Amino acid sequence: MNTLLVLPVIVPIGAAAFIWLFNSRPRIQHALVLLTVAATLAVACLILRQTAAGDVHSTQIGHWPAPYGITFIVDGFSTLMLLISTLIGGMAALFSIGDTADRRHAGYFPLFFILLGGVNGAFLTGDLFNLYVWFEVLLMASFVLMALGGQRTQIEGAVKYVMLNLAGSTLLLAGIGIIYGLTGTLNMADLAAKLAGVSNAGRVNAAAMLLLAAFCIKSAIFPFFFWLPASYHTPPPAVAALFAGLLTKVGIYALVRMFTLVFVADTAATFKLLRILAGLTMVSGVLGALIQKDMRRLFAFLIVSEIGFVLMGIGFRTERALTGTIFFLMHMAVVKSTLFLMTGVIEHWKGTVRLDRLGSLFEDHPAFGYLFLGPVFALAGLPPLSGFWGKYVLVQAGLIEKYYLLVGVALAVSLTTLWVVARIWMEAFWRPACAPKRRADAPLGLLRIGPIVVLAAVTFLLGLWAEPFHAQALQAAGQLLHPSAYMQAVLGGP
Repeated sequence: MNTLLVLPVIVPIGAAAFIWLFNSRPRIQHALVLLTVAATLAVACLILRQTAAGDVHSTQIGHWPAPYGITFIVDGFSTLMLLISTLIGGMAALFSIGDTADRRHAGYFPLFFILLGGVNGAFLTGDLFNLYVWFEVLLMASFVLMALGGQRTQIEGAVKYVMLNLAGSTLLLAGIGIIYGLTGTLNMADLAAKLAGVSNAGRVNAAAMLLLAAFCIKSAIFPFFFWLPASYHTPPPAVAALFAGLLTKVGIYALVRMFTLVFVADTAATFKLLRILAGLTMVSGVLGALIQKDMRRLFAFLIVSEIGFVLMGIGFRTERALTGTIFFLMHMAVVKSTLFLMTGVIEHWKGTVRLDRLGSLFEDHPAFGYLFLGPVFALAGLPPLSGFWGKYVLVQAGLIEKYYLLVGVALAVSLTTLWVVARIWMEAFWRPACAPKRRADAPLGLLRIGPIVVLAAVTFLLGLWAEPFHAQALQAAGQLLHPSAYMQAVLGGP
């Protein structure tokens, strides 16, 4: 098990080096990509098998005893996020083989797997400073991937993306410095034990607010969300799918971890603030989506809106609400990645993803139209699809806790989202074509449509067979609110 814990990081980052060696030999490079995808998915499934019964496992790099060494740890929450990240990363990598030939010589695949390794490292680390390090790894790789190709819109989007995220990293590092000055440790389990004994509540709250601001920036939470719709529509579809599925989820993961494990004293004001931000984030995202004509920008705004639902569950801070948050995170990551890959297919066929220039997609490609219906209506929360079950649990938790105003906002936003996705269907798929048909230069290929089919199938599985996923989310929520097993796995003792 100790070896397994480091493989989700070692496999993709190690593979990046080998893939770079064969940069001029595409067939070998593509074979290495397929092998890396299979290996990372296999490792994630093995870790899920080890933790499915509720076990928590940790390892110390170099056998340094905690809290002095580098800790890697998996519990229910980190395992589910790891599985989703490797699935989305694997499918986006397969889609990339047929979609990014012009970027292969610029190091596309090595950067891709470095990014995936950074995301996995953030989910596995048990140390706050190493969380910052993994944030920087994925930030550097994502910035280059976003700018790769050198188009003006890409550079503009990449600059907006990196500038605000660097500001978030600065706030994160400042908060880490204050915490280390107060406790002399950055191991999360050790912090959970030591912060309770710190008498200077003002400095603890200052550090908590700095970290909260940093995670809000990285998660695109109101009012720091504008970098996401300004940048996610600029890179290739596979990169946009990876970003949509994973990058903001790392920030949400860190926020959940820190505010259920470390900052757990005097939290009433903090969680009230989170609930307020949740409502504002939901409304801002869906209002932005209402006026968009570019399908990718529209989906980017809907990412912001759905982050508000996730934040709502964190703000309720009950086991039921956290269960809904974790389930909704899984749904959101898979659905958004699927839809961004689908925009790549639409652009391949039609030469554009602007709604005012599309039409007759269902007539031209009926099978694809039926496939599109699942993820897009799951996004709107129609039963029995995955988005419905996540929102149902969150709304139920809010009603139990009597947060009627926020629940009302969530329901209104859901209805507006339904109207938005219905407009996508009517304008892009149902109405007659606005322009002459465009003949694709090459057939679509299995490596483009295959990943979409897999992710769409997972979307249907999350909705139609939700019970086992809900059970895993419930178990993970219980571990988050009762972290004794997490602390024991790292520090030992009773």
